Amino acid sequence: MSFELLGLKPELLRAVSEKGYTTPSPIQSQAIPAVLSGRDLIAGAQTGTGKTAAFVLPILQRLTESQHAGRTPRALVLTPTRELAAQVAESARDYGKYVSLRTAVVFGGVSIGPQINALRSGCDLLIATPGRLLDLAEQRAADLRDVQCFVLDEADRMLDMGFIHAIRRILKLLPPQRQNLMFSATYSEEIRELAKRFVRDPATVEVAPRNATADRVEQTAYRVSKDHKRHLLAHLIDSGNWHQVLVFTRTKHGANRLAQQLEANGIRSAAIHGNKSQGARVRALADFKDNKVTALVATEVAARGLDIKELPHVVNYELPNVPEDYVHRIGRTARAGGTGFAVSLVAPDEAPLLRDIERVLRRSIPIAALPEYPISASPAGSSASGDDRPPRRQGDSRQGGGGRNGGSRNGGGGSGYRGGGSRNGNGDSRHGGGGSRPSNGGGRQGNGFGSRDGNSPPSRDGNGYGARDGNVQGHSPGNRHNPQGQAQGHDPRRAQGNDQRRVHGNGTSHGNGNDARRGGHGRPVSVNGNSSRSGGRSSGRRTGSY
Repeated sequence: MSFELLGLKPELLRAVSEKGYTTPSPIQSQAIPAVLSGRDLIAGAQTGTGKTAAFVLPILQRLTESQHAGRTPRALVLTPTRELAAQVAESARDYGKYVSLRTAVVFGGVSIGPQINALRSGCDLLIATPGRLLDLAEQRAADLRDVQCFVLDEADRMLDMGFIHAIRRILKLLPPQRQNLMFSATYSEEIRELAKRFVRDPATVEVAPRNATADRVEQTAYRVSKDHKRHLLAHLIDSGNWHQVLVFTRTKHGANRLAQQLEANGIRSAAIHGNKSQGARVRALADFKDNKVTALVATEVAARGLDIKELPHVVNYELPNVPEDYVHRIGRTARAGGTGFAVSLVAPDEAPLLRDIERVLRRSIPIAALPEYPISASPAGSSASGDDRPPRRQGDSRQGGGGRNGGSRNGGGGSGYRGGGSRNGNGDSRHGGGGSRPSNGGGRQGNGFGSRDGNSPPSRDGNGYGARDGNVQGHSPGNRHNPQGQAQGHDPRRAQGNDQRRVHGNGTSHGNGNDARRGGHGRPVSVNGNSSRSGGRSSGRRTGSY
């Protein structure tokens, strides 16, 4: 069968011919006539078999057959990712170059201003991601009341990414009378339940067994330890002379790290994931398509929408947690009738994931023997292990010695609280070198020995080395009526020999205990009593009154 027999207009046929296509794929030959007839459709096919053209071509034709003088979109295509939205928009512009239709695409990660201007200028076909479309609708920039055809592309991925609530909100913005099309590479029972909510009396097209992979993809797996995966991958790329390989990781940190490690091995690499700006993602993909980059390391988000002509190799550096995602990953190769190779690196703890994938595929994946490969050193700033966690802040434990950057929050020799050192672990107090909060030697805080949780309790107004919780006995004889009393801690809060903290009283306040304020066998502080301020088995007294 040729495209001419599908009933497409000459303008569309010309554009299809310029793209190099002469024979429609199975999904295209069945879906295009159904869409042209105006029926709702549920379609499932292998990834890479031409689903996009299967709905774009008939939608363009139906739009050219109806008159519309307004600026609001008449067809809406909803996709889960930016890359897929951009790919669908590119296909729509290529196929519609000879018809007078306007196409707009909106997605997050870029400025919303130009998208608002594009919608105000008017469009016939709108391709969007759910979040950005709702943002535009809330700003009254997107008016969906005239939508005649609604397409939900990659419906399974929509559910995986948690877009079900957004989809329901968008459906409420659409007119009740419209054509509904649902396309997906995989179909679960959840997808079919979603279809029942808005698809009416649909034609059903499923040109391959559910969750099947393309027959022209040669699949193999290697059992390798997690620490050696990158070495094996570098060897496979070099020894096999791979010029273009798409590598999938589970995490964004993992994608960045692996790209750096491959670069250190002399393999031109780039990473693409959700934390990258849209500009960076577009540049990385463009460099990959132009063969300026050998290895493109991507997360699952990028698995949908990467349409790379004649991509020869796909590598599952880490197996996906969802078995159906394996189908989408390896579907990036062997597209449009081509052939490709899919390699999976399976660590011991990923064996259950491999079994789940084989259960979904209803076939086993051959295990290849490990080749000999060199072990290279880890590049600076990367981890040889599979740990994706960011590095800890430098320092010891929160209870040890030092300061915030060199030790504990509470420990001796540098506390983050009071006395016994500084926040930075230099043996100082919080506000002074080797002294108290406002002074050297005595007073509220001590001289590098103690801390709030430190090692013995002198007095509040003690003498010498002591701090609030310091490490020696402190004496504060004297008061403002007793100029003979000398306080030798150089506490600027009182004149020499005058304890301004008391009105009278000549008692000493001292302690020999092993803990401060709340340690050892100490008792609470009293003003006039004989209890000790702190310390283990301390006999210190605080006489007199305030």
